[in-house]
Amino acid sequence: MNNAQTARAAGTERTAKIPSSIWKWLAGAGIAAPAVSIVGIFFVYPFIQSLTESFRTEDGAYTLANYGKAFRLYAGDMWFTLWVSGLSLGLLLLLSVLLGGLLRLKTASFVEFLFKIPLFVPFVVVGHAMRVFLAPHGTLNSALMPLGLYDPDQVPSIAFSTAGLVLALVWKNIGFALLLVLGAFRGVDNSYLEAARNQGAGSFRLIKDILLPMGKGSIGVVAVLTFSSMMGSFSIPAMMGSADGRQMLMVDLYYQIVYQQDYGVANALGVISYLVSMGAAIYYMKKVAKA
Repeated sequence: MNNAQTARAAGTERTAKIPSSIWKWLAGAGIAAPAVSIVGIFFVYPFIQSLTESFRTEDGAYTLANYGKAFRLYAGDMWFTLWVSGLSLGLLLLLSVLLGGLLRLKTASFVEFLFKIPLFVPFVVVGHAMRVFLAPHGTLNSALMPLGLYDPDQVPSIAFSTAGLVLALVWKNIGFALLLVLGAFRGVDNSYLEAARNQGAGSFRLIKDILLPMGKGSIGVVAVLTFSSMMGSFSIPAMMGSADGRQMLMVDLYYQIVYQQDYGVANALGVISYLVSMGAAIYYMKKVAKA
């Protein structure tokens, strides 16, 4: 056997000694590397930068002053953001479960299509459209005026109120929520539904006792993703505004960057939003890992 053949035989022997589990681990790491890199570059690194800058003052010192100022100025807006996001999420889940259940039990392709339209509408367009639709002399009031439901001299408006903001957020997210919930409900075997029907269960009982428990994993994922999206929403709150002066946190963050140029407080607000959403993100990751 010459030297070349000896070297190839030795290389083959070393390769054969590498456990298959290591090869599998290397293959898995190679597949996951692009996704992990994107998360690291576009999420982890900016978060670390924001976290670091949130403690830095204008003179370069590291203190909690930015957080103190953020809570002093925007504590009310923090609670308002949580309230709006929580209320919107509750209404969204209720609507998506009821609609998803009805569409699972009785196919209505056109209705399903209508509720998926918000998926393709940009946030800015939703904010502007809702502002026009809900304005004092907007589309909704113009349609209701002939019914004599209110005094034309005192036209009600929910365009710049908490109710208007909640309606806009729910409408924008209903398509995404319904898509996931309906997918989970359609994964439930018909035999369960037929067995319940044979026992006299109606549509509401089928949704409450069969579809909802069996689709709770997907509903939890919907809750996590939509809550995080609502917490970080900027375009709709900026377009809808608030008549009583309260704002969502992302609007406050924009104000600090553009008008006050106080990047320390802006980063502090961003970190606070991250921390509020972190529990939801951890829950989501656990669900993905179990799937």
